[in-house]
Amino acid sequence: MTNNDKKAPNRHSRAVTEGDNRAPNRAMLRAVGFGDDDFSKPIVAIANGQSDITPCNVGLGDLALAAAGAVREDGGMPQTFGTITVSDGISMGTEGMKCSLVSREVIADSIETVCRAQSMDGLLAVGGCDKNMPGAMIAMARLNLPSVFVYGGTIKAGHYDGKDLTIVSAFEAVGELGAGRISREVFREIEKRACPGRGACGGMYTANTMSSAFEALGMSLPGSSTMAAEDAEKRDSAAESGRVLMRLVIDDLKPRDILTRAAFNNAIAVVMAVGGSTNAVLHLLAIAHAAEVELAMDDFEDIRVRVPVLADMKPSGPYVATDLHEVGGIPLVMKMLLVQGLIDGDCMTITGGTVAENLKLVADQPPAGQDVVRPFDSPVYTQGHLAMLKGNLAPEGCVAKISGLKNRAITGPARVFDSEEDCMDAIMGDRIAEGDVLVIRYEGPSGGPGMREMLSPTSAIIGKGLGDSVGFITDGRFSGGTYGMVVGHVAPEAQVGGPIALVEEGDTITIDADRLLLELAVDDGELKRRKAAWTEPAPKYTSGVLWKYSRLVSSAARGAITG
Repeated sequence: MTNNDKKAPNRHSRAVTEGDNRAPNRAMLRAVGFGDDDFSKPIVAIANGQSDITPCNVGLGDLALAAAGAVREDGGMPQTFGTITVSDGISMGTEGMKCSLVSREVIADSIETVCRAQSMDGLLAVGGCDKNMPGAMIAMARLNLPSVFVYGGTIKAGHYDGKDLTIVSAFEAVGELGAGRISREVFREIEKRACPGRGACGGMYTANTMSSAFEALGMSLPGSSTMAAEDAEKRDSAAESGRVLMRLVIDDLKPRDILTRAAFNNAIAVVMAVGGSTNAVLHLLAIAHAAEVELAMDDFEDIRVRVPVLADMKPSGPYVATDLHEVGGIPLVMKMLLVQGLIDGDCMTITGGTVAENLKLVADQPPAGQDVVRPFDSPVYTQGHLAMLKGNLAPEGCVAKISGLKNRAITGPARVFDSEEDCMDAIMGDRIAEGDVLVIRYEGPSGGPGMREMLSPTSAIIGKGLGDSVGFITDGRFSGGTYGMVVGHVAPEAQVGGPIALVEEGDTITIDADRLLLELAVDDGELKRRKAAWTEPAPKYTSGVLWKYSRLVSSAARGAITG
């Protein structure tokens, strides 16, 4: 029996066709374009993150229309609804950044709410920014309806003075200007040219990392995760995604058939191989929880030591996602990992085929004459770049991004700040010296609340020329655009009395990437004395979404989940 011979399961059509008492349901659907023959068709949700708040999401509406048109052509009834987004890049360094991770939960909840309320038969989500992507995937895992994720696509690189630019170039220019390393004229040119059009931030930052992870998970079409937002192939891919979703509905192939533990291992391996964002740890933990798959930070470390970094991507390398796409994209990276036994080729994907079947015709060696993707015998790094550290400062663990480091260990005096703003003031005021270890705390999931990203202070440090000599630790997060000796997701966080709350100015801290250690040189007795004297700060918000989030959110070591 072919797919075209099968009758699609249809929860929604039963809800609107069985019995005369369903006439009001049918009447309302007629008002949005249903005819007599449409009530028996699968009704498919198109969750659309379109907005002009951020370049990442401009143009998603066109992709949603392309997908909806393909669903309709293949015998389904698409129903489109909007979901929110916020711009991390625009809110970075402000109070508004507290809402970034919160938006992941709002997005997941909103998609789940609509699909449950309307008894949808399938779900296609179109997203293009850091949080609407994992938010959509969390919803898919919770709902377990046949589902496909469509990535809005990456931005193309900006250009100035012979160099490729991304949004991180603008953040680093702030520090360079403050240090007198560039003129204000150059500063303005970088600002004007960093983001030349629509699409998500161009390096292997969080959006491109998560799109790559979703392709590796099997929830997006092969080759789709590194397409440019402005290229015609992205719209074609969205339409094909709609057709694929209809086949999934017919075959009743669901996310939890795809989101297995082996699939998560594949995604982690790909994140390591492409030099992806620290945020992948947080988001994959949360998605796994929603899919009821056991996954822990230690599992990332087990995979890291076996998987080399193959793609030399920004922020620590020179290349952007469109460069990776031109040489073979994620299928190339996955095929290289597959032939080395580093991913599981038997995992099912949305195509209806396995990973190995999808990769059958893909080359297993990178093309000659390029160095975007390196061969296995000369990788960028011999092991993965996201190290899971532990120690008396992070008993539950933390995440260090160790790519591009000249110094893999640092021991120095703690410079303690109870907010990102206080730290930024010290950096821009030239009160930070080589060898310092900056501690930014009370920025965790509950304490921030919202676990802000620290791209502004880390970029300012890079811009001032201190990137190789200053360490950062925080219970907040780091942007995918961050590099240097940075350690985030420190757990337990300061707000709940984690050891990071007990650090005092001048204490000696060691960050050691080789020993996987984050250590405070203070004995247990002194830490107990400090803990006894510590009191939990009052919550920063006492009503509204940030207050609700701070009451519900878990440790970063569990993915900062809320349910």
